[in-house]
Amino acid sequence: MKNFNPYKLILGVVLLSLFNFSCESDLEVLPQDSQSELDFLNNPGNAIQLVNGVYNKNLDYNTNSFSWIGITSITSDDADKGSTPGDSGADKDKLDALTFNASGLSFLDVWEARYQGIGRANKALFYLGQLSIDTALKNRLIGEVKFLRALWYFDLVRCFGGVPIVVSQVDLNDTETVNRVVFTRRTKEEVYTQIELDLEDAIKKLPVQYQSIDVGRATKGAAQSLLAKSYLYQERWQESFDLCGEVINSLQYDLLDNYADVWREVGENKSESIFEIQATFDNGLKVYSYVQEPRGTPDLGWGFNTPSLSLTNAYEPGDVRKAATIMFIPSTLWDGFVAPNTLNNPRYNYKAYQSKTLEPWNGNRDDTAKNLRVLKYSDILLIRSETAFRLGNSGEALAQINVIRKRAGLADATDVTLESILKERRLEMAMEHDRWFDIVRTGQAQAAMAANGKTFIVGTHEVFPIPQQQITASGGRLTQNNGYN
Repeated sequence: MKNFNPYKLILGVVLLSLFNFSCESDLEVLPQDSQSELDFLNNPGNAIQLVNGVYNKNLDYNTNSFSWIGITSITSDDADKGSTPGDSGADKDKLDALTFNASGLSFLDVWEARYQGIGRANKALFYLGQLSIDTALKNRLIGEVKFLRALWYFDLVRCFGGVPIVVSQVDLNDTETVNRVVFTRRTKEEVYTQIELDLEDAIKKLPVQYQSIDVGRATKGAAQSLLAKSYLYQERWQESFDLCGEVINSLQYDLLDNYADVWREVGENKSESIFEIQATFDNGLKVYSYVQEPRGTPDLGWGFNTPSLSLTNAYEPGDVRKAATIMFIPSTLWDGFVAPNTLNNPRYNYKAYQSKTLEPWNGNRDDTAKNLRVLKYSDILLIRSETAFRLGNSGEALAQINVIRKRAGLADATDVTLESILKERRLEMAMEHDRWFDIVRTGQAQAAMAANGKTFIVGTHEVFPIPQQQITASGGRLTQNNGYN
């Protein structure tokens, strides 16, 4: 049962105006002329709703739906474009073929969504700093907002490398500051430093757990987990290893017994969940499931992001994760629905499937109540295993891999290599928006994509292009990544 519902903003037009961003900047930095809003928000009871509005950005179509699916999954060797050959999905055909360029809609969506969220976070922090409310509550809310801002910067740095760092409100009439802050890229290292600053503060301020009404909000464990993952991407093995140990030793998390339950309604906010995007009937995750559910007859969805043959063939016999991840056509699904061979593709993403009979359903395919898993305990076990191996601790690496394999229905491994750890990571996290970033950070991308008949250009494809629309809006001050035009 879902408890925390951050998406029902019931405060009326005045609060809603807080999130009507100025169109003068594609980075969605907010103007400061908000005295009437401040008067309204001086009511301490509104502070939580203010922060709920920051969480709310995660539900938007441009944040975690079609474009995010495209650049994190369709690009990778785990998935193909899907749908029909003639349906490009705006630019999803180019993402699939690795022939994308800086004009792609998907890159613009992902860029704008994250900076819109960052804008909300910056404004929330501005007002929280001025409200007279209980100190413990204020600190907790600041921690939640800083976690969300760090999450969006983590997405940006993985996608684009160095990006502008905007951590306060900017007067859009102050041309010098706009050019220096909003339209100037910082280095990748500087972005990671900002992520660490936010998460270190969040760790100090966030609780280990919440009462039932607030389940789903960012916790100390969520901030620790995201920081551990940030360290992993920077190859700071010891720090990542240690933080994973703190999460494990907190005893707040555990694997679900049934792997298939992790992405079903029955598994939402359970022991394996570290952070999920909370969705409700009133404010659902925009078309996330509909984009990926089967296309054809009957019409269930758009049919994009279909599991690849490469992923299908990667599983060992007896691995229960295969049947829980890949919806094979034809077949009878877990809820009894018969998926016939009149559907267009032989495989679909089972983790995105929303049952219309055995899960809450209101008939709205565009706006469903399915949560999106962002950080899971299994991810932490895998990071712990990888960093242990890289530190020379093969015993710990093997122990964590065997925890993962046991739940998958597989026999214990007797030894471990980096290749075997990364394979387990692929299968455990398949279709969960990490595969592209994993093959890039571990140097596997060129070989993995070549095996799929696609060309990964070393020195270019490690990051995506800065959206051309953003470069134009900046008057050319935002610089393009190498190899794109």
